[in-house]
Amino acid sequence: MHEQDSTPTSTDRGRRGFLMGAAGLAATSVVAAPATLAQAASPASGARGPAGRRDQVTAAITQTGHRRLGSLKVSSIGLGTQTMPGNLYGPVTSRKDMVALVRTAFDQGVTFFDTAEAYGPFESERILGEALRTVRDDVVIASKFGWNIDPVTGANTGLNSRPDHIRQVVDGILKRLRTDHIDLLYQHRVDPTVPIEDVADTVKDLMAQGKVLHWGLSEPGLGTIRRAHAVLPLTAIQNEYSTLWRGPEEQVLPLCEELGIGFVCFSPLGTGFTTGTINPYTRFAEGDRRTAAPRNSRDNMAANMPLVQLLQDWAVRKGATPAQIDLAWLLAQKPWIVPIPSTTRLSHLLENIGAEEVRFSPDELQELNAAVARITIHGERLSPAGLALTGVEAPPR
Repeated sequence: MHEQDSTPTSTDRGRRGFLMGAAGLAATSVVAAPATLAQAASPASGARGPAGRRDQVTAAITQTGHRRLGSLKVSSIGLGTQTMPGNLYGPVTSRKDMVALVRTAFDQGVTFFDTAEAYGPFESERILGEALRTVRDDVVIASKFGWNIDPVTGANTGLNSRPDHIRQVVDGILKRLRTDHIDLLYQHRVDPTVPIEDVADTVKDLMAQGKVLHWGLSEPGLGTIRRAHAVLPLTAIQNEYSTLWRGPEEQVLPLCEELGIGFVCFSPLGTGFTTGTINPYTRFAEGDRRTAAPRNSRDNMAANMPLVQLLQDWAVRKGATPAQIDLAWLLAQKPWIVPIPSTTRLSHLLENIGAEEVRFSPDELQELNAAVARITIHGERLSPAGLALTGVEAPPR
């Protein structure tokens, strides 16, 4: 949920210079069609600009870093696709644009793509399947099961992690992704009616069939993590984590470190808040699900603005943007943490992947950590119904 773009005058300026120089341009181009930009930017398309060259800005902002989630190698910053169906934060330009944006992400060095059957539902997986079908062996795709979603109507009637349902869902995921395997399969939310051992055994069977390579859990209880890992080693835990929501630091991250499990951050930019592009005066579009989060009320956003100011101050200090500071802060916490910011705009994508160039010295990181810790965040991150689905412990077998 942020902007940037530019034309370089010298390669010595670096990628962040390109991004910083174009903040104003991006702010005025929020409806630019990613398909058009991506076609010009993508070396796979063969397209070039008026001078017969690939767009210099896009070419310059290429991600090169990698990290490991357990034994799984991924780009240091991934791409979340939850917003691409256009029913989460408001409509998108077009499906064609989203397919092009995913492919551009790959062209710029992103190899880790996150989706789920629930996103759309189903549409996010279809977008990834179409965009990545010709480069399938060069990317890591993560998806999720765990909901009872009608395959015809898309109606979601709650949680369902029964073994027979998991198998059915996985077959549907494979079809939509146009692939024969899922690199990383998460249980989207813990089902309080199904023992996690039954879930792990089912995934183990799917691994034996070659349909799944790695697995993980999203927003689980601590005991459930230990029990699941004992049956079938987990590759990753996926939870919300950013300077705006630091809950995992208390218990989840230490447990991941103890067990050798990677950590994937969704909403690493606080659903747009830490980028500085939404504030107490923002009026969300009709249907924007952020309105359900108490922390996005006008009063709570006003109370939380000191965090935005802190990130803006550090952005000036480091020659970056607030979004890049937040992402770089996450990367600096642990070498096995991977953020997956979701975006529907090329300018945001380029800004996000440029964050890997932001570095903090040990003293700077200590200073920034202390400053973040001093800020009290007001308002829950999710609605009461959403919070009730987090930190759940599976029943005993």
